[in-house]
Amino acid sequence: MDAAADPSTHDLAGRLRADGVKYMFASYVDLHGVSKGKVVPIDHLGRMMKGSELCTGAALDGVPQDVSDEEVASHPDPNSAIVLPWRKDTAWFASDLWLKGAPFDACSRNILKRVLAKAADMGFTFNLGMEAEFFVLKDDPSNPLGYAPVSNRKNLEKPAYDVARMLDNMDWMNELVSSMNDLGWDVYSFDHEDGIGQFEVDFKFFDALSMSDRYVFFRMMAHEIARKHGAFATFMPKPYVDRAGSGAHFNMSLADIKSGKNLFADDSDPRGCGLSKLGYQFIAGMLAHLPAICAVVAPTVNSYKRLVLKGSMSGFTWAPIWGCYGNNNRTNTVRIPLGGGRVELRAADSSCNPYLGAALVLAAGLEGIAAGADPGDPHTENMYLKSPEELATLGIKRLPQTLGDAVEAFAADPLAKSVFGNGMYGAWLDYKRDEWISYLNHVSDWERARYLKFF
Repeated sequence: MDAAADPSTHDLAGRLRADGVKYMFASYVDLHGVSKGKVVPIDHLGRMMKGSELCTGAALDGVPQDVSDEEVASHPDPNSAIVLPWRKDTAWFASDLWLKGAPFDACSRNILKRVLAKAADMGFTFNLGMEAEFFVLKDDPSNPLGYAPVSNRKNLEKPAYDVARMLDNMDWMNELVSSMNDLGWDVYSFDHEDGIGQFEVDFKFFDALSMSDRYVFFRMMAHEIARKHGAFATFMPKPYVDRAGSGAHFNMSLADIKSGKNLFADDSDPRGCGLSKLGYQFIAGMLAHLPAICAVVAPTVNSYKRLVLKGSMSGFTWAPIWGCYGNNNRTNTVRIPLGGGRVELRAADSSCNPYLGAALVLAAGLEGIAAGADPGDPHTENMYLKSPEELATLGIKRLPQTLGDAVEAFAADPLAKSVFGNGMYGAWLDYKRDEWISYLNHVSDWERARYLKFF
């Protein structure tokens, strides 16, 4: 075994063999945050850890055109190894991509690591929790949409927190939560959400790189476990037009790099939110770049069907629409949850690439700290009830209403280019502009219903 010649991999190989592992994925993500990679037998662990697995760049969405004919190498992070709960003979590694013997600038994980290095230079570590919301549905040819919830009970207008429908889904949910806890993720709650067949699973926060790795893995794991039970997990933000969509709210704090102390917590906060001056500066930086951030944390056409005031049988969607912040108040885009000590970005949804989203949000927050920026007073009132005129007097703008608007805001923001780097910035823009134009050129059912016999 080649790992025996490399002491740094020998112990890892032994642990994996003891767990019954035969195969390994040297996995990385494409532009969308979807796991890709080659399979390597465990006898070749040492070679894999040194970047033996080469992949054609042209096979990936998000590789700059000028290097698409090159081969990129996956360099696994040994600390990220996860034995697949649903297939115990296989392990998964989060990996960085390298190109021509050096870290690849356009790799999503490398982009986040660059911003994390800047935070470290300022004395900070970045902690991140992501609220995992998603739908679990089953294929149903008899349904006009082609899919239906797992539960066969009559759909409720307000299914949020419904016990009976949660119990109908406990077989697959028990397997998912048990798997997460076996991995040490510490699930502390889960529930049926406001959509039909929609769920939320909340687990502990990690450093931002580890959290991003885990979210990528979580999406894959949720789908694979749902498949075992005759269903599928979808991270499409809004599969039902009249129901709430799936967020992936970012819950963030900075900690002292030496002591680990939470630098966002302040019980003496004069604004009453339990947040430090540093935390408010971080918020100010986010607000300054919010339109561009939306493009990355809400990256699909469907994402903007979620960011609307109405669109749920329960009334409000509880998704953000205004570029403002406040206390424990879900009508703000940036919220300071009860107790303070962290800030929540509510615009992020289940389809985001967590590495890219975390990188841009952190860079914006660090910019706010460096500038000593202040976001003004928090909004404690129901922002959904404000008129556009009232909001204009407060200097509060609407979030982008379409992917097209968000992409152009991203294109116009210098911070986006500096964070993504020239290669990913250009490739990401090209892909998302094409995605938007493709959607605009599509002839929809709405158009047929409205215009086919209208004239």
